[in-house]
Amino acid sequence: MDMDTKHRKIIQIVKDKLTCSAHNLDHVFRVYNLCLLLSKYEKDVDLEILIPAALLHDIARVEESEDKTGEIDHAVLGSKIAEDILRKLEYEEEKIQKIKHCIVAHRFRTGNEPNTIEAKILFDSDKLDIIGATGIARSFMLAGQFGQRLTVDESLDDYLNNNTVENGRLKDVSKHTPFIEYEVKLKKIPHKLYTQKAREMGNERLKFMEEYFNRLKLEIEGTE
Repeated sequence: MDMDTKHRKIIQIVKDKLTCSAHNLDHVFRVYNLCLLLSKYEKDVDLEILIPAALLHDIARVEESEDKTGEIDHAVLGSKIAEDILRKLEYEEEKIQKIKHCIVAHRFRTGNEPNTIEAKILFDSDKLDIIGATGIARSFMLAGQFGQRLTVDESLDDYLNNNTVENGRLKDVSKHTPFIEYEVKLKKIPHKLYTQKAREMGNERLKFMEEYFNRLKLEIEGTE
């Protein structure tokens, strides 16, 4: 089976599996395109590892979203689901393990640092998609999906103490807001990226987000 056929089969599997509005096939393709872009600025990138990793990185998102215990980590579970998919598609064992590493290391909370250039590119690409104009759009897509308000009546510290657990997962996602997501996570992303090109892009995207949220705050307060 050639690579193009394998990729098409993976895409169909992902399309059938992902139903969350902010983590659907559109997100997967944006991350895929960012991976291809960043790979042009790095040396010795193996696209036979990077491409399937990008396509499969959120394969377990639905399971995590539906989990009420906070125990499912979609990166960890996703790497296991991906292993089964890749083996059925007759990927070599060495490549399967490298693709699994990319998937398990693509998020902040796994405790698994990306240690290959492919894993670093996937991490950076996934994070770039949640900042900038796209990041703003996704924040409000999630807010609508979970019935969130624009603002909350408690301080940020009180909110974090009352609505998060030890690993940073939310107790009740409906109490979250795009403003809180920006303050506690999104504005910190450019400093966590691995590749130089991603950091440059991240800083530009963050400038746009800062301007937007500052403006939105003034409009909510009725001062603009």
